[in-house]
Amino acid sequence: MNLSVISELRMQPMNHRVLSWNPGLTARLVITVSVSFLLLVGANLATPLYPALQSELHLGAMGTTVAFASYVCSLMLFLSTVGHWSDHIGRRAALVIAVVVSFAGTLVFGSAGNLLELCLGRGLQGAGVALATGASAAALRELLPARPEWASRFTLLASSGGVAFGPVLGGLLAHLPGGRTTVFMVQAFLLLLVLVPLSTLQARPAIALAERGQRSKALAPRRLGVPSSARAPFWLAALVGFLSFAIFGFVLSLAPGYFAQAFGLDSVLVIGLIAGLPLGISALSQLVVRGGKALLPIGLGLMAASTVVLAVAAEHRQLPWAIAALVFVGLGQGMAFRTAFAQAVDAVNDKQHAQTVSTIYLVTYLGSAVPVIALGWAVGVFGQQQSILVFSIGCAVVAAVLAVWALAGLRKER
Repeated sequence: MNLSVISELRMQPMNHRVLSWNPGLTARLVITVSVSFLLLVGANLATPLYPALQSELHLGAMGTTVAFASYVCSLMLFLSTVGHWSDHIGRRAALVIAVVVSFAGTLVFGSAGNLLELCLGRGLQGAGVALATGASAAALRELLPARPEWASRFTLLASSGGVAFGPVLGGLLAHLPGGRTTVFMVQAFLLLLVLVPLSTLQARPAIALAERGQRSKALAPRRLGVPSSARAPFWLAALVGFLSFAIFGFVLSLAPGYFAQAFGLDSVLVIGLIAGLPLGISALSQLVVRGGKALLPIGLGLMAASTVVLAVAAEHRQLPWAIAALVFVGLGQGMAFRTAFAQAVDAVNDKQHAQTVSTIYLVTYLGSAVPVIALGWAVGVFGQQQSILVFSIGCAVVAAVLAVWALAGLRKER
């Protein structure tokens, strides 16, 4: 590891004289976005592999959701305890740690032979993503101080794009010799590839470098929160995120096996493409769809309707309707979450940006844990079709309530 990275970790002045380079703005943006993108790709490579893993390791619906949720639980734990570290050790150092931890998780998950090892690998991946979440968002904000809307857009694009591309890449690589091992070895190689330029670039000083004697206190877990003036947009963004990831959590965990059974699919690539479709549409919509605050209730309305259509289409074996519903789920989520997220982060100052982003994602990722685990339990008790239909109706109701809240906020502003 580069000596300047070690200096950052020790919260000491950095030495740029050894193995360092000073790239321009474009290269720094590419590196920062690539790190976040690759970490989330790796966290979702296993999505099309879950049906095979269920059979190979005898997981069942509950075991699959536990393996999936172990990533989310680790992510939430570390978001709440280390989300502020990049303020004190620097953005680059936090991202380097994130890549190294995720690399270890990738190797463990790729060679796992039981549920415990799967959970350990997923947990390490979650820790890596948690370390990178606030650091990458804050780094982009600092690289684009005059364009905060583009900083938010790049943050969400890297996140949604990585989650969307992961299942597709996993489905493609699964056809290579070596199966699951090959999938994760390729991901490990990509992480090493991005680690080289990341660890050698000349980093900017940490914005809150702690004095000697105060360093351990600066890194200690702290209470997450947002200023009182930003609480309304924060909670709206966090709850939209919670709902989004409850739906996406289902799509990335139980849905591959359910869709394979409902539509008679046996191609890992096709399963990966279908699972990644709504996330890909979400990422694309965040980049190209333009509009103001009205996009929030419109997006939530699309999510409410298309979630129910998706469950009904799967129950009646209507693949075209299911694909259309997945497209509109992604479109609605992209419109709603980008708008709500931008409103929340714009309401706080730069020093609170990393902490605010980490807190939003803490609530957001909770949606991939509690509802998805509950759904896995319900499938085992009440059956698959009934449980998924009730889950979909519940998500639609929540989306409708949030849409009414967003509309009320728009009318109040006018």
